[in-house]
Parts: sequence; C-alpha cells; structure tokens
Amino acid sequence: MSRRFKQVDVFGTSALGGNPVAVVLDGEGLSTEDMVRFTAWTNLSECTFVLPPTTDEADYRVRIFAPGTECPFAGHPTLGTARAWLDAGGVPKTPGVIVQECGAGLVQVREEDGKLSFAAPDLIRGGEVEESYLADVVEILGIERDDVVEARWIDNGPGWVGVLLADDQAVVNLQPNASRHPGRWDIGVLGPCADGDQDAFEVRGFFSDGVGPLVEDPVTGSLNASASQWMIETGRATAPFTNRQGGCMDRDGRLFIKAADGELWVGGTATVVFSGEFRG
Repeated sequence: MSRRFKQVDVFGTSALGGNPVAVVLDGEGLSTEDMVRFTAWTNLSECTFVLPPTTDEADYRVRIFAPGTECPFAGHPTLGTARAWLDAGGVPKTPGVIVQECGAGLVQVREEDGKLSFAAPDLIRGGEVEESYLADVVEILGIERDDVVEARWIDNGPGWVGVLLADDQAVVNLQPNASRHPGRWDIGVLGPCADGDQDAFEVRGFFSDGVGPLVEDPVTGSLNASASQWMIETGRATAPFTNRQGGCMDRDGRLFIKAADGELWVGGTATVVFSGEFRG
C-alpha cells in the first residue's frame, strides 16, 4: 500500500543546511521490523512513523528510529515530524501547540515566527560520569583528561554523555576514533564561544549503534536540549541564547534556546524538502 512520506530538513539556516529526517505519515500497520528495515534503507540518522495517539491529550503518536535502535525521544525528529504532520494538513487540538506522544511521554511543540520548538524533556539519567567510562570517552575523542572542564550524564532518551571543553575551537578540532572501543556510544561535546560571538556554544554529537563505526550527527536537538539545561543549571549560560552545530560537516545548524512558561524550549527551522509516497 502507499503511505504518505516527507523528508524534512531541521535546524538549517540555509537550504539543506540542517539535519534531515524521514517521516512516514501513515505508519499504522507497519511492524517494528518494517520500521527498522525502512530506517536502515533511508541511510539517515533517524526516521519517524506517525500513528494514532493512545491518549486524548495528544495530536499524534510517533515512533522514532535510529539505525538499529528505537529512541524514546529525539529532537530533530520531533520537529521534523511536527512539520510534516502540519504540512500534510494536521490541525492541533490546541491552536499553536502540538502535543506529540512518544516513548518519553507527551512533548509539546510550538510554532512561532515560522520556527518550531519543543519543550526540553526531563533527564532520564544525570549526574557524574564514572572515571573509567570517562577515560574511554577521552580516548575516543583524542584528547587528554585535563582537557575536560566537566563531564556529566545528560541523557534525555538517546543516551548522551556530555563533555564540556574549554572553548569552541577545542570542539572544532576534535577527530574522534572509536575503533579501539567497540560498542554503543552517544557522546555530546560542547565549548563556549568567545565573547561577542553571535552563538553561545559550539556543539558536536557522535554516536554508534554498537555494530557500525562512530559517526557524527549534523545537528542534534536532544543533545542541545540537555546540554543547554546543564549550562543553565551550572550558571554558564542564561537563556535566551543560540548554539551552533554542523560546521565540521559543511552544515550550518542553529538552535534557539528560550525559557518560557516554566519550560526550556529548543527551536529552529523545519522545512519539507521531499513529499510523496512510500510504497511498502
């Protein structure tokens, strides 16, 4: 059967400058195995499948897949799915606020000035990183232990461990290699930009599925959400501010961090690039 399909570019500040996500709008009837196979076929960092909600509070339910794994929450797939759903004629129950049901619960998405933003979810794991684990992370990143200003678990679903470096250039200079450390990794790195820079932090995210090599994600909403919560909690940043990500991959992602209504909102552009049908 034919299922509506859209591919959305998220967080870019120029055409094709962000992170793409594939969205299957009619996911009902597909098995988990079907979703895993389709996600692998797209060769993207994530793919989502829109389903009827199981609660009256939600506008839709979404399942989010990265190659080889299902994610309870992910940032750019959340905004990409919301944009695809709106583009396909979706109308939220509450004007201006989309309520997405996902593995992490209910996530609010708002549209303002042409940008979408999601309310940053609570962490499912926080606190200090074990020194033995951090030693492996440091070796993967190709840096010294003394280069780490602070490390913390900042996992809001994908599994992120956060590493703060001294500045943005230290982040840009990273050339990670996990060949000596097989397994699954979700490593987020950030460094403060110089005073007067339009952005507050340079961010990079690296992950592996436990089978393939370590890869870099172009622009990562979940990582920027939990990293920004960390920076605000430790007094290193005050919202509103912007983070940048993707420059090392010839992308130009910008994420807008804003505090409102007791929530931290992470927003940016979300543009439908492809629209058609998936037959399967």
